[in-house]
Amino acid sequence: MAVPADPPDNTPDGLGGGDEEFRSDEYRSVVFDEDFVRAARLQEYSAQERMGEHARAVRSRSIWSGSGPSRPRTGTPSRAARQGMMLVLLIAVAFAAAVYMGLRNPATPLPDSHTDPLSSTVVPLAPAGPVPGGRPADLFAQSPAADYRVGAAGVTLPAARRTHHFTEGQVVTALSIAKDYLVQSSLDPDVLAGAATRPVRVLLDPDQLAQFDRSMTSPSGDGRHAATGWLVRFDQNTAVVADSRVRVNGALTYQEVSPDVLEVVTDHTFVYAVRPATGAPAPADGASLFTVRRELRLRFDREDLTARRAELAAAYVMAGPQDCSAEPAESFRPLLAGAGPTTVGPAASDPYASGHPRRTAGLCGVLAPEAGAAPPVSPAP
Repeated sequence: MAVPADPPDNTPDGLGGGDEEFRSDEYRSVVFDEDFVRAARLQEYSAQERMGEHARAVRSRSIWSGSGPSRPRTGTPSRAARQGMMLVLLIAVAFAAAVYMGLRNPATPLPDSHTDPLSSTVVPLAPAGPVPGGRPADLFAQSPAADYRVGAAGVTLPAARRTHHFTEGQVVTALSIAKDYLVQSSLDPDVLAGAATRPVRVLLDPDQLAQFDRSMTSPSGDGRHAATGWLVRFDQNTAVVADSRVRVNGALTYQEVSPDVLEVVTDHTFVYAVRPATGAPAPADGASLFTVRRELRLRFDREDLTARRAELAAAYVMAGPQDCSAEPAESFRPLLAGAGPTTVGPAASDPYASGHPRRTAGLCGVLAPEAGAAPPVSPAP
């Protein structure tokens, strides 16, 4: 009698040789533990599920179904599956949006960093009478500059507060750059003597350097290329500075003119003691005063503040005593002690002349007597 566990008539053809063949080396390392079964891609239906018509023996497990060996299959994805689908959907939407924005707006346009050229006006002031002379200290003491501070100490900074788009630190930086520009362009001995321009040039925005260089090499009174619009310098064939202690007085103000631009306005009076530029030693009492009033508009964007440079937008300069017929664009030619005006008005202008006319032609003022050109004249009894 055959045993139920054994097949009749030994093993059928085509089948393995029993447990020994089944336990070949190929399967000895496989351990069918609980983790292995849970990770299987195929899952066997329960006996009740297999009783249905056309039911399959196994079903394929999907990460989206969320069903497990101990959980009946339903038509609704689990919470974890829904979260996974939502994450994939969000990633796809974000990627599509990035591609779309990259095609529509490949690069964010940079703010316009165009720098306008300097516009300058230089007005000579003619004396009303003979220019008084004397020792520099005496001349300063008898002038309105008696209480002015000496040198850079006369360029004082106002209290700085933040603006709508600039921090307090950025405002302080703009004011300090403006002060540096005033000191270098109005007080540096080499600049005043016409021997150097670099101390001023290094403080300018690169977009203005070509205009500055042309103003130094080929100055012109066209309102764009006057050297004396950028700085103070004397004609070395006429006068030199007699006292390095220049008297200075004035103020700085600031305002935000746009979200990207901060403007500083300087309004200062510089009083110099000068003497004739002669080879022989000048007498101690042969000095005279020369006064320069400079109103500058300097602008700063954030790049200028970082690089510590300025954009000089406008300059209005009055300087005297000078002859109205003198051309002040290249350098100042002071009328020295004892000299008086040689012309009644400015140099004549020819409207028929070719070339570019002087924009400042005809501009000339009269230096007030109390400004040091001459002592006031008492009326005759």
